[in-house]
Amino acid sequence: MTIGREIHNLASELWPICRSITGNGVRQTLKIIKQHLPQLQTFEVPTGTQCFDWTVPKEWNIKDAYVIDPNGKKIIDFKVSNLHVVGYSIPIDQKLPLSELKKHLYTLPDQPNAIPYITSYYSPHWGFCLTHSQFEQLIDGEYHVVIDSELKEGHLTYAELLIPGKSEKEVFLSTYVCHPSLANNELSGPTVTTFLAKWLLSQENLNYSYRIIFIPETIGSLTYLSQHADTMKQRVFAGYNVTCVGDERDYSYIPSRAENTLSDMIARHVLGHIAPNYKTYPFFESGSDERRYCAPGIDLPIASIMRTKYNRYPEYHTSLDDLTLVTPKGLEGGYEAIRKCLEIIEHNEVLKLTVMCEPQLGKRGLYPNLSTKQSNQIVSNMMNFISYCDGSLSTLEIAQKIQVPIWDLYDIIANLKQEGLLIKAN
Repeated sequence: MTIGREIHNLASELWPICRSITGNGVRQTLKIIKQHLPQLQTFEVPTGTQCFDWTVPKEWNIKDAYVIDPNGKKIIDFKVSNLHVVGYSIPIDQKLPLSELKKHLYTLPDQPNAIPYITSYYSPHWGFCLTHSQFEQLIDGEYHVVIDSELKEGHLTYAELLIPGKSEKEVFLSTYVCHPSLANNELSGPTVTTFLAKWLLSQENLNYSYRIIFIPETIGSLTYLSQHADTMKQRVFAGYNVTCVGDERDYSYIPSRAENTLSDMIARHVLGHIAPNYKTYPFFESGSDERRYCAPGIDLPIASIMRTKYNRYPEYHTSLDDLTLVTPKGLEGGYEAIRKCLEIIEHNEVLKLTVMCEPQLGKRGLYPNLSTKQSNQIVSNMMNFISYCDGSLSTLEIAQKIQVPIWDLYDIIANLKQEGLLIKAN
């Protein structure tokens, strides 16, 4: 089974769960992810906790919701699609005329067959979402409206995985688990991140430590930062916000606010080689948690690598963002792009040549006996790489200068080190 298929299977398992920024849907999601990552730790933050300028809201849970029309037919049903209910809707059990009900109905006239995704986290409200086609078929009369939900003093739930490496310097990965049944804008992030974490855990002797979190978007990152910002500012030197990594259309990139961090350099290097036509968006078009991580006073070096950017595909925040939009191939592409970034972080170092001038490769068995197109390229890459090994440039910077993907240099560097021709610069 391909890694993309494995990730898609996990997304399918998580698909039916009604997640929000708090509640049992988040807990259920994290419990399933923990089956893949047993070391994952879950934390509960009480309602009312101050998180900088924000406050953890009441916990929301929902059991059922529906609308019954004047003919006694259930025409809107939460159990058919959890997008039918406005997120964080207060409970209601009333009979209303159509004119009153319409004040609480939400559709997308430009996408008549799509159910919109709508929330009201911080203002008491209730509502239903439906397709515009369905909306236009509503008849006059009395409707029975039920939302069996609860808002209570509870908790915000998040999970954290800390993977120790040789250094306390950290790489940070963040993804969110707060949307209901949305595939690219929700499930692609935590599922890809889960398998990135599994890959990291399978690696021996990691050079760096890894801090990986699964949080509700916005309030979750604010909560986490309010608890860990001081430590993160000391330790985190690279990282990515993982979202919208599951479709097959584009590759996209949002830089950190600084735009010139190691995270940015690596993201541009990877995407430039695997998807030369990738799209770059300015930081001011960020809207996910990379904006919180790069906020003034926090200033973490966090960028975003995506397939198609959020809010840039027509299915975004609608019922059309489903498991047909997100594919095994698309997920594998998103996974590999970020995995390559993490691999580069582990391999990136500053090296210098141990011999004067140009080393003789032949006597060390590093020069091929037969000249072929492939061997000529390897030799060319090796000589070009050696030419810049003066102890002032990182391996990534050299790869950029000689215009090759750094992963084509890994074996070359290992062979040169084995022959004693390269050492770490002080």
